[in-house]
Amino acid sequence: MIVPNDNRAYPLNGLVLIGGRSRRMGSPKEKINWHGKEQVYYLADLLQNYCKDVYISCRPEQLDEIDYGKKTASNYAWLSDRYKDIGPMGGILTALEFQSDQAWLVVACDLPLLGPEAVDYLVQKRDPRRIATAFTSSKDNLPEPLFAIWEPDSLPLIQQMFAQNRLSPRRILIEHHALCVQAPDLQILTNVNTPAEAKIAAAMITNKGQSR
Repeated sequence: MIVPNDNRAYPLNGLVLIGGRSRRMGSPKEKINWHGKEQVYYLADLLQNYCKDVYISCRPEQLDEIDYGKKTASNYAWLSDRYKDIGPMGGILTALEFQSDQAWLVVACDLPLLGPEAVDYLVQKRDPRRIATAFTSSKDNLPEPLFAIWEPDSLPLIQQMFAQNRLSPRRILIEHHALCVQAPDLQILTNVNTPAEAKIAAAMITNKGQSR
């Protein structure tokens, strides 16, 4: 779907998704230290370089667990999901409704190999006339909705699918012809959900560091 917004790009906000329950990992994925700090703060700091404002998307009860007396947490903006138990669509929908005149660069916390090169590439490839711009997955060649730029024009489509109890952000990208681009390095989309996958990802990060 190409929208007639005369080719102007909306301002870009950042959204780090940490609302998953990390059941398979056994501990919060957003707290894993891959790059010298907890992943949630690494990603938020990364998006600061590309976005007007950056928010951390979480479940309401996660806000209660955050110690705002800690300097680190208080330095970041938090956005509590308005929609309960509908997965990442709840975070994306909350953000778009929160500031409907902004585009949102959405990143899930379980992508440990994500770095500035990938974000820069996605931002450069952005087409504001589409409902979203996303990389295609190396596993199935389908769009990756949790590392994507969602334009404001996607909001009514997401609201419609939510009303129909169709809760797949990927399905929205497919049905409405989001711009899908090939990632410059397919490893950046490596998704980590279990301790075994985390061990593999840690080795990949180490190897990347040694090869530079």
